[in-house]
Amino acid sequence: MATRLVRRCTCLLREAARLAPAVSPVGQLRLPQGTQKPLTSSATSPSSRLPGLLSEFVEKEQVFTPYTGRQEVEQLIEKATQPEELLELLGSGHCLQQNHAALALIQLSRLLSEKPKDKAALIQDARFWQLLHLVNSQITVVWHGTLVKLLRSLYTLGLPATSKDLRSVEQEVRWRMRRLKYKHLAFLAESSATYMQEQGSRELLAELLVHLERRWAEIEDRRMVVAMMMKTGHLSESLMNRLEDKHVLDRAQSITLPHLCNMLLAFARVNFRPEREDPFFSLVHEKLGSELVGLEPALQVDVVWALCVLQQVREAELQAVLRPEFHTQFLGGKSPKDQSTFQKLLHINATAQLEHPEYTGPLLPTSALVPSPSALEQKMTPLQKELQETLKGLLGSADKGSFMVATQYGWVLDAEVLLDTESQLLPLRDFVAPHLTPPSGSQPLPPRAKRLAFLRWEFPNFNSRSKDLLGRFILARRHLLAAGFLLVDVPYYEWMELKSEWQKSAYLKDKMRKAVAEELAK
Repeated sequence: MATRLVRRCTCLLREAARLAPAVSPVGQLRLPQGTQKPLTSSATSPSSRLPGLLSEFVEKEQVFTPYTGRQEVEQLIEKATQPEELLELLGSGHCLQQNHAALALIQLSRLLSEKPKDKAALIQDARFWQLLHLVNSQITVVWHGTLVKLLRSLYTLGLPATSKDLRSVEQEVRWRMRRLKYKHLAFLAESSATYMQEQGSRELLAELLVHLERRWAEIEDRRMVVAMMMKTGHLSESLMNRLEDKHVLDRAQSITLPHLCNMLLAFARVNFRPEREDPFFSLVHEKLGSELVGLEPALQVDVVWALCVLQQVREAELQAVLRPEFHTQFLGGKSPKDQSTFQKLLHINATAQLEHPEYTGPLLPTSALVPSPSALEQKMTPLQKELQETLKGLLGSADKGSFMVATQYGWVLDAEVLLDTESQLLPLRDFVAPHLTPPSGSQPLPPRAKRLAFLRWEFPNFNSRSKDLLGRFILARRHLLAAGFLLVDVPYYEWMELKSEWQKSAYLKDKMRKAVAEELAK
């Protein structure tokens, strides 16, 4: 701490000495003409367009640029289109002061956001580390807005968790936590929470959430409440409760429909229900009413899907998005957004089929229920690979089970097996499988036979710091149970405790026995 204090004083003295020639005999500071701008408490680069609902609250801040020389450097940083242009600033005679090195790193992150190979090459460039060390030496005079974006940029650039420069920036953020504005804290939670969890910075994340919870009363902008619910509410149940106390029911009458839709999506993400659930959802249905069909098509699907997750969807809302004249616009969509929307339509269709026996239609056509190739093209995770290998050893024969089973409900099973009344494995492909499209097999299931689905739950499938599944995966379990499956859940936190192959096999056998026993006990 003493070292950091000395560094702060040194920076201030150096700045004072540099400004000395510009001071008039009467002690007034003279700025070059055309450069006097209002001073702000933080600075950001207009070029660093970071995604997210909360980003706009940080991006609006101005850059502190009272000197012509600084403006020139900032313009070079802002206009750079190649990483090399930014790295060359180190040896071009320009004096990188205060925010400059930080802004250059933020711009580097933006330029390389979708170029992983170039990121790897950058990490090997000595000039990058020189720039990083320069930031570290100036970290105490970097403005608040730039500091939070700098940390986010270092995460996205892929710095190793052991990097001293990364830890230095994290430590500076922790020291400034009380002085950062709420919008800065919210931006950090939205943009960097996942990285903090993966980088071993969970103490910083925990401290960040504590400040967000304690200072929730500082939120004055209604849009920020909704954005916080969507982007950070899942990180902390107590934070979500605070946010609910802030444009849920008491002011709901004045909430615009788009904000209400965003609130529903936030609730669905974490499977959260307001304390006064009935009046809240009555208001939701009242506001949707005839206005649902006026929303942008993809948002209509999102809203109805959220109501399905929260078990609040009504027949008219199901019909609005399942009617042929509406859903055909998403059939065969190639863009990621269209594919994601159609995936939700499959979930809505499954909700109508499995959870609303009184629903009379329409439904998606059978041809639309055929799984797309992209549903099975995801990269295999270590847990997924280990689970498959262990199960194959248990099954013994390839015809006794199936892996990566894409159902007509929009969910992919990690594995599927059939058990007879003696809990012996049956040849899966011989029997009718109504959950597939088109259905396979010809023989009806033997009496009291049981179909088991293995579901792997990775770390991102859970609410942060909890063992509660996100709303999307709660919906998956409900659908599969309603379709007649017995579920064998394999969460990451249980699997990671198993060290040997014997332990993993015994674990899966025990899980299967428990699933069957619970069914028999009903």
